[in-house]
Amino acid sequence: MLTNEQWLIVGILFATLSLFLWGRWRHDMVAVAALLACVLTGLVPFSEAFTGFGHPAVITVACVLVLSYGLQNTGAVDWLTRSVLPAKAGPTVTFLSLTGVAALLSGFMNNVGTLALLMPVAMQIAVRLEMPPGRVLMPLAFGSILGGMTTLIGTPPNLIVSGIRAEMGAGNFSMFDFTPVGLAVAVTGVLFISLLGWRLVPIRKQASSEGFDTAAYLTEARVTKESKAVGMRLREIEAMLDEADAQVVGLVRNDVRVIAPDYGRIIYAGDILILEAEAGTLPNALSNLGLELEEAKTKEIEQTNNGKQAEENLEAVVEIKKTDANNEENEPAVPEKEDKPSDEIVLMELAVLPASSLVGRSPSDILLRTRYGINLLALSRTGRRTLTRLRTVRFKAGDVLLLQGSPDAIAGFADNSGCVPLAERELRIPDKHKAIVSGIILVLAVGLAAFGLLPPAISFTLGVLASMIFHTIPLRSLYQVIDWPVIVLLAALIPVAGVMQTTGTADLIAKGMLTLMAQGNAIIALGLILIVTMTLSDLMNNAATAAVMCPIAIGTASQLGANPDTFLMAVAIGASCAFLTPIGHQNNTLILGPGGFRFGDYWRMGLPLELLVLLVSIPMLLWIWPL
Repeated sequence: MLTNEQWLIVGILFATLSLFLWGRWRHDMVAVAALLACVLTGLVPFSEAFTGFGHPAVITVACVLVLSYGLQNTGAVDWLTRSVLPAKAGPTVTFLSLTGVAALLSGFMNNVGTLALLMPVAMQIAVRLEMPPGRVLMPLAFGSILGGMTTLIGTPPNLIVSGIRAEMGAGNFSMFDFTPVGLAVAVTGVLFISLLGWRLVPIRKQASSEGFDTAAYLTEARVTKESKAVGMRLREIEAMLDEADAQVVGLVRNDVRVIAPDYGRIIYAGDILILEAEAGTLPNALSNLGLELEEAKTKEIEQTNNGKQAEENLEAVVEIKKTDANNEENEPAVPEKEDKPSDEIVLMELAVLPASSLVGRSPSDILLRTRYGINLLALSRTGRRTLTRLRTVRFKAGDVLLLQGSPDAIAGFADNSGCVPLAERELRIPDKHKAIVSGIILVLAVGLAAFGLLPPAISFTLGVLASMIFHTIPLRSLYQVIDWPVIVLLAALIPVAGVMQTTGTADLIAKGMLTLMAQGNAIIALGLILIVTMTLSDLMNNAATAAVMCPIAIGTASQLGANPDTFLMAVAIGASCAFLTPIGHQNNTLILGPGGFRFGDYWRMGLPLELLVLLVSIPMLLWIWPL
């Protein structure tokens, strides 16, 4: 019979899991709501509500993110990747090198940062191998996820597992306690991906020798008075656009949006056509009808001193450069001066990272044109066609943005907003000395923690202080590089996990699982914990999964009289195996747009990979951490 406290925590846990799976609210919001629910119902004392923010696991995660950025900022990782990755090898060797480097880096730095650094390299590899970009991006993403399970600092779930072990009085796991099992799983996974797995990735776009393809863009084009489209019916326009592989998917007239307008509708000057077109065919689609890009034609409304708003037309100062079959270039509207490289206008595609400050905001919210001097020409969002106005569309993780502006302006915007360019980047090492120093700092921090000379939280905090002293990271960027939603998520869920343990709810759930499914068999119970954790991790944040499953794992071990470390390690492995959906891990989300993937594409390589993980990890767990 459940006690009142147990009923309360079960209800809160069920509501929390439901909100995580629903996905409408951010994970950190749900975690804070769960914490406050526990506080208001008396399950967590007021004085202990925010103790999670001082938990060593939370401090360690924040410090690792800062040290990871130090490696990125100095160019140390760029040098490593270009030194290790082969330039002219075949697919098998290339995939083995790429996923191996990703796994290695992810063992010691944030795996989202690893993917962001290697994505431009992967795009160039796709071009060289004449493959769709998705066939390179998915192996890269999965490799970076696999590498995280090899060390204590490789991924937040490992730190949570270690922290909860310490809470139960058994002490923290050491830096490389995760390595024997994690490395075996990671090596097996990398070999599978390199030899067979990449062939299972669905082909969504054909490879091109001139670049990579993404999903079709939605672009706004204004019909001017001089446009050929004036007076034409929509069906006539569609016929002309067929030559450029484009189509009209919407119409804006007098600020009223019409989705799927009738083909008999007559087009007038001032109308805005919403076109669906590939980036390569976009210039032809515009020139065929004499249309002008809306973002290059209009200027945002500004507030005047007397309180009135005025909108004025702005002539486009540049045109999209395009080369036809005869290699003839369009003459720019305003002559460019050869002695001013800063006047160069380029088109660049950026992918929105999961932790980007753009998520949930629109171009108007961030003053994209007035603040950065950049035009948003188009947006690609795989799996869902967005017909809202470009100036008001709210960005999501994985969106691909087609931006127009100077290289420096776009590069600055990418750095500030948390986006990654989908193109080859120059190898830029601002200071070779700093690159070496940042590497030494990370090695020393890992060494101090690995040999037990200092607790991980203290060791990595010392590393952050050293990075500040030696200026391997800009001081102004120190707090910007920390993934605060993850920090809040961890800090909020640690007390909630403690309640599950102290109220006996975890033991109760574990007993139910053992009675109904495992029937008292410790090995079956271990496999069940691993499978449930992997399933939850495919559907919700992996850190949240670890926090929820750790108390249940400890309760299961207690009921069986088994080694709790074996079950905690199973949770750590399972929480790092999110390969079936684009929402289970941030890296899966990030490649959704650039890879042109659909929601159901991930399981084709992910399911055999998860089965392989299961087959390898159970024997390794029983060997390294005997029951």
